[in-house]
Amino acid sequence: MSSLVSLNILLADDSQPMRALIGALLHSAGVRTIREAADGGAAYALLKRHPIDLAIIDFNMLPMDGVAFTQRVRTAPDSPNAYLPIIMMTSHSAASRVFEARDAGVTEFVAKPITAKAVLDRINAAIFKPRPFVRTDAYFGPSRRRRDIESYSGPFRRASDAKR
Repeated sequence: MSSLVSLNILLADDSQPMRALIGALLHSAGVRTIREAADGGAAYALLKRHPIDLAIIDFNMLPMDGVAFTQRVRTAPDSPNAYLPIIMMTSHSAASRVFEARDAGVTEFVAKPITAKAVLDRINAAIFKPRPFVRTDAYFGPSRRRRDIESYSGPFRRASDAKR
């Protein structure tokens, strides 16, 4: 049995064929519960009504895009789960888009055209290897540091840095 069978996934993309493709991929990986939305606002409404373990969100949707959805999940007072793992998808993977999604608080990022391996790798990373969350005046979300660099000589900012 798949380790993903008990996940409740929220899938938001304004393209119904893309939702069908990702949904089929998720079903073939063992996911049984997928809630679908055509934009970030509808996705947020579903998040408030249903238990969701992970969201897969498209970057470019109207009227609410994936970045605005992520910011709302992370910072809105009525957010049902500010720690929700969020995987952002986009067909425009320029560095500026990746940075915008990262700075909004996404957990993982995947470029379209997607592959089953890429999506499942991001799901596994988000669920089985979660990064700690960070709160600052300007950011709340998963730590943007992916690894510790032993040769780093800059200022230390994490509580665990004091142990070095």
